[in-house]
Amino acid sequence: MKANRLRLSIFISSLALIAVLAIQIHWIFRTAEMKEELFNEKANMVLARTTEAIGSDQAACQEIGACLKEGEKAGTSGPIQLRNQEVKKIDSLLRHYMKFYNVQIRYSFSVAKPSSAPRFDDARFNKSLPFIRTADFELNLDFPDKKQYLMAEMGVPFFSSVVLVVVVLVLFWRTVFSLKKEKEISEHTTDFLNNMTHEFKTPITNISLAGKMMTRDQNLKQEEKIRHYSGIILEENEKLRLQVEQVLSMTALERGEIPMQKSELDFLSLLNDSLRNVRMQVENAGGTLSINLNAEQTVVFGDKTHLANVLCNLFDNAVRYSDGEPQITVSSRNEGQDLVLEVADKGIGISSEYQKKVFEKYFRVPTGDVHNVKGFGLGLAYVQQIAKGHGGSVQVQSEKGKGSTFTLRIPHV
Repeated sequence: MKANRLRLSIFISSLALIAVLAIQIHWIFRTAEMKEELFNEKANMVLARTTEAIGSDQAACQEIGACLKEGEKAGTSGPIQLRNQEVKKIDSLLRHYMKFYNVQIRYSFSVAKPSSAPRFDDARFNKSLPFIRTADFELNLDFPDKKQYLMAEMGVPFFSSVVLVVVVLVLFWRTVFSLKKEKEISEHTTDFLNNMTHEFKTPITNISLAGKMMTRDQNLKQEEKIRHYSGIILEENEKLRLQVEQVLSMTALERGEIPMQKSELDFLSLLNDSLRNVRMQVENAGGTLSINLNAEQTVVFGDKTHLANVLCNLFDNAVRYSDGEPQITVSSRNEGQDLVLEVADKGIGISSEYQKKVFEKYFRVPTGDVHNVKGFGLGLAYVQQIAKGHGGSVQVQSEKGKGSTFTLRIPHV
């Protein structure tokens, strides 16, 4: 139910954000239209004032009229060729009024015979090419850089709007992903606390029972009784200590508070020591252990204690997650600059949806309320941290019901 509410909230929020984005885009285009309308209004005013000034100059009108007649005699259609004096006069007027109306843009103009087509009247103008028509002539303005000018005029609101929309989108989705991640962490933490409670309960109960039996059991001699129950208490206390140490060491490792004392060491020697221990576990469970050590370069630069713990974690998992009699294969080889160790089992396997999560701290593959496999979900997270700390990596390949293969890579010397 909570998951559905979260999805619904994200969906509604996404729709609202898309709506805001659509409105913002609409107003960006509307702003562009308004800027163009304002520009054209100014251009129209420049043309109107220039035409008015020329019209009040009788000498200029006569010169333009003479040029028009020359054009008619020559059979020229379209813009006419003005004399330099008239070109300078019109250009001077255009510059003056463009400065007055704050239109700073490159332009060109032309004068033509007034056409009979109803292109324009004195109160309106053409958006693409502003012009003014009088009874004597037609004055046209052309702005080659009009689009660039308009973009520059609306650059600040346009780009600020785009940047703000992108920022809102990024922050929104980061918030969604953070919320999702926090939810997963909360679930993992809850599972961790449940597992920790379950794991601590057994040794605490055994210590309590041993303490009570020391005072109640009258059938054993005092020395024998003390020795027996003290051994139980010490053994269970050691289990508690190791479990607490595992939690604390993982947290300290992430903070960089546990220094690694690296030196050149023979990884094969560490591996053989760990294999002796796991062999006994496998044989006691009636299983088989196959060993194929083909790596020739086995010297690595690493921390002996942490690497030994990594091997212990990998082997323990292979035994614990075996379904029935363990069938484990350990192999090593060299690949390029890496020493590669593979630990394969034919146990319960891991579903594909959980394979990327098994290296996360506190994560354990869901098994409902069944606690047949002990642990806090810290072992593989520890393995990954140590592998990275040695410049290596750890990966898993698994199939549900068919087993898992963990591949550890450590650079060799």
